[in-house]
Amino acid sequence: MRIQIVEDDRALSEGIAMALKEPGTEFVQSVSVRAAREVFEEQKPGLIILDINLPDGSGYDYLRWVRERSQVPVLILTANDMEMDEVMGLTLGADDYMAKPFSLAVLRARIKALLRRGQAQKEDIYEKDPFYFDFGGLVFTRNGSEIALGVNEHRLLRLLIENRGRVLTRGVLVDRLWSGGGEYVDENALSVTVNRLRSKLEDKRDAYSYIQTVYGQGYTWKKESRQGS
Repeated sequence: MRIQIVEDDRALSEGIAMALKEPGTEFVQSVSVRAAREVFEEQKPGLIILDINLPDGSGYDYLRWVRERSQVPVLILTANDMEMDEVMGLTLGADDYMAKPFSLAVLRARIKALLRRGQAQKEDIYEKDPFYFDFGGLVFTRNGSEIALGVNEHRLLRLLIENRGRVLTRGVLVDRLWSGGGEYVDENALSVTVNRLRSKLEDKRDAYSYIQTVYGQGYTWKKESRQGS
């Protein structure tokens, strides 16, 4: 787990990193909005601890920028303890808010809670260019544009995403999509559903199909690189 600390007080940043350090956790520290953006793009942190008062702008600006790109958990840790500041942070997409001075024990507990919540949500979210699929929130986009899916299209997409790297046979898909009545489904119904989903997800300019047909077997989601989501 990589945690980004965005804090211009270097001593405090180092102290937080030392206090939270545990096996499997590493920290990247940024002292400005500009540096934070560069670190985010290069390091892809799994959680962000964010101060609001930074030398080249507001932490809120960075939070907006992050939320345009990711749903990574963000905990605001700041001396701004006014209610309006907390409301602003949460409204812009922060997951939690703590005012300085703070208890390290409470900070550790808050971070563990965010990571648990993030892991649970991660199972419902697929995020890899050009797609963002939130199966729990029923939000599906391609390059930021929303995709409207029917019930069986949604079910089919989820099955394919959850089983990336595996071929799902036509029989399995029919049983899962039309549970309780698969034996009465026209054999062309699955092909029609697959084609409809493809037409909504894919662009003529794509060099390949994301939903790939494995002839004689079934379907699978396009193989991804090891860096893929």
